[in-house]
Amino acid sequence: MRIHWHRRDLRGGDNLGLDAAVEAAADDPDDRGVLPVFVFDRDVLAHAGPPRVAFMLDALQSLRDWYRDRGSDLLVTDGDPSGVLPDLAAEYDADGVTWGKDYSGLARHRDIDVRSALADEDVARKSVHDAVHHEPGAITTTDGEPYSVFTYYGRKWHDREKDAPVDPPDEDALYAFTDAEPIPTLDDLGFEHPEATVPEASPEAARRRLGEFCAEDVYRYDERRDYPADDCTSRLSAHLKWGTIGIREVYAATESAKADAESVDVNAEGVGDAEARRQSVEAFQEQLAWREFYTQVLFYNPSVVTANYKEYARPIEWRDDPEALAAWKAGETGYPIVDAGMRQLREEAYMHNRVRMIVASFLTKDLLVDWQRGYDWFREKLVDHDTGNDNGGWQWAASTGTDAQPYFRIFNPMTQGERYDPHADYITTYVPELRGVDPDLIHDWPSLSPTQRRKAAPEYPDPIVEHSERRERAIEMFEHARDGE
Repeated sequence: MRIHWHRRDLRGGDNLGLDAAVEAAADDPDDRGVLPVFVFDRDVLAHAGPPRVAFMLDALQSLRDWYRDRGSDLLVTDGDPSGVLPDLAAEYDADGVTWGKDYSGLARHRDIDVRSALADEDVARKSVHDAVHHEPGAITTTDGEPYSVFTYYGRKWHDREKDAPVDPPDEDALYAFTDAEPIPTLDDLGFEHPEATVPEASPEAARRRLGEFCAEDVYRYDERRDYPADDCTSRLSAHLKWGTIGIREVYAATESAKADAESVDVNAEGVGDAEARRQSVEAFQEQLAWREFYTQVLFYNPSVVTANYKEYARPIEWRDDPEALAAWKAGETGYPIVDAGMRQLREEAYMHNRVRMIVASFLTKDLLVDWQRGYDWFREKLVDHDTGNDNGGWQWAASTGTDAQPYFRIFNPMTQGERYDPHADYITTYVPELRGVDPDLIHDWPSLSPTQRRKAAPEYPDPIVEHSERRERAIEMFEHARDGE
């Protein structure tokens, strides 16, 4: 028998770790199949937020149902995996444990402990790269070093062959048992219920969303992805985070969409000819490459979770401004596109990617608040928080990361709103105080006089900072850190 330890792979199909467990179990002359296990690790939960935990619990129930439909079950327990897994191996007379690799420092230290504990009990152990196409270290410079610039990494990523999805295991490959323990609730785990509406968490929901995206929106992704009112994005990020769909299945679907680019009947706005459609699919695939780029950055630089990737001569003198930070979190800054994004985060545990860049730039370059405060808030509120991807995004916006936005290129939130939400449709979806207000006034809000603002929307706040003044202060702050003068 083999135990498969589920972690960020909450699905039965296209699961390389589970597939490896099935293969190993089949080599055992006394094959009793694979025992699926999930362990609630309190050290990991300490870094979780309610939306992610709620999504995870739904995904676990879906996974348990999947196993039960096949005459097996998902054994759910809690504790330190380095103690739990050897005990389960002894209890079920399992001769090995498999799992899918994770890449953060916390995960890697946990895996070292698990490996050591299993070795002490003479239990075989195997970890498998499952969450990415190309594991850290697979794509390097000619000198064998990890890339710190995405452009070169991305080119090689596109050129590398991708593995095909693997089939789910047959029913007779799974251990037949029943676990009477229910999946714990948020209350059981000590988490508050999220104020946001968390999306359905299951492979079926992920495949449904993937199918809808590849049928139409993927063909206008390159043209319309930056316009939040269009919502021309895959919305697969939470599913990729928790592995309710496999990365190989996603990539295969996009390749099929690219092959169908010439024949598909698509009349949506922003969809060009067949070549433009193919390029649009590739633009989406590049976002998958960005996820793996940031994964390898995290793998080789685990300290980036709490420290700047880029070194400056002197520490950046971030402001300690609790009131400004609170206004940013609440979506009460007086900058409409920023406030819309922060309110979307609160309502949906999600934010459009272009708006994520805008609000991150505003926090770090307008409010001059340390990016780590924003990263911590996103980690608490996002359903799709992924350590590598979110950290990479925040440090890019803050000009502290690898391949980051230069410190002197600072988003103007008014220009960003006007360019990417010209009719203020996105803004007014999440900022009801501005509904019915002329879009030109919305985009010019910080430049209006107090009288004009009170007349247009008396319930919406005045801007808490003046952008042009803060822009100059941000440049001075970074130049001082850079030059050490």
